[in-house]
Amino acid sequence: MGPEEEEPMRLRQVALVARDLPAVVEPFQRIFALGEPFADPGIATFGLVNQVFPIGDTFLELLSPAGPGTTAGRLLDRRGGDGGYMVIVQSQDRDGDRKRLEELGVRIVWSHDEADGGTLHLHPRDVGGAILSLDWMQPPESWKWAGPGWRERSRSDRTTGIVGVDLQADDPQAMAKRWGEVLAQPLTSAPGEDGETHPCIELAEGGCIRFLPARDGRGEGVCGLSLAVRDADAVRSAAGDAARADGTLLLCGTTIHLRDAQ
Repeated sequence: MGPEEEEPMRLRQVALVARDLPAVVEPFQRIFALGEPFADPGIATFGLVNQVFPIGDTFLELLSPAGPGTTAGRLLDRRGGDGGYMVIVQSQDRDGDRKRLEELGVRIVWSHDEADGGTLHLHPRDVGGAILSLDWMQPPESWKWAGPGWRERSRSDRTTGIVGVDLQADDPQAMAKRWGEVLAQPLTSAPGEDGETHPCIELAEGGCIRFLPARDGRGEGVCGLSLAVRDADAVRSAAGDAARADGTLLLCGTTIHLRDAQ
């Protein structure tokens, strides 16, 4: 059972999946000057291996299938390569979340609770776009999935946090509406790099979930990640061939947007 105090929902962690984990860990760590990651032994339950980077008090998880027959492996096949996998939103209202999910007919495919935190993984077919997880922590500012000592390993000289994630869909408005219902959050709109406005959910502390049209032939899923950086030019210089003419980066099959750190 989660704690009773109410806390605003936050975008706390985003997971990307790759066939070759070391090949994506190295550029992320180097380009964004990140500290040492944590390998969570608990995800062996799902046939996965991972590395979790603390970025400020948000977290980037890079993962790979450890063998055949995994959900992550099937996603790699279906979407034709590396890309987004999971969005983790922190919510401290455990009872309210479970009641709302039941009323909406959203299946919980996996749950786990301990004294210091827990998680609800939601069925992607009932939400759309990606695996959405609702997690709580005690105390709320902690994050057990990043391992012991994550604050000491977090580096913010170049990159200060994850401030947004993009999902693409054939019907972005319908997917946004569903995510808004599941998270009990209002829909707003946000500008896109295409000059159009798109539906989005604004969570606490700058976390934006934006919904875009699927235009790359890869189907629905996580397609972008926004990171707050202190010096975008330095990041692009470090990125080399991963930097694109429009100012974004392409890493792990995902468009990385560079936002000015506040």
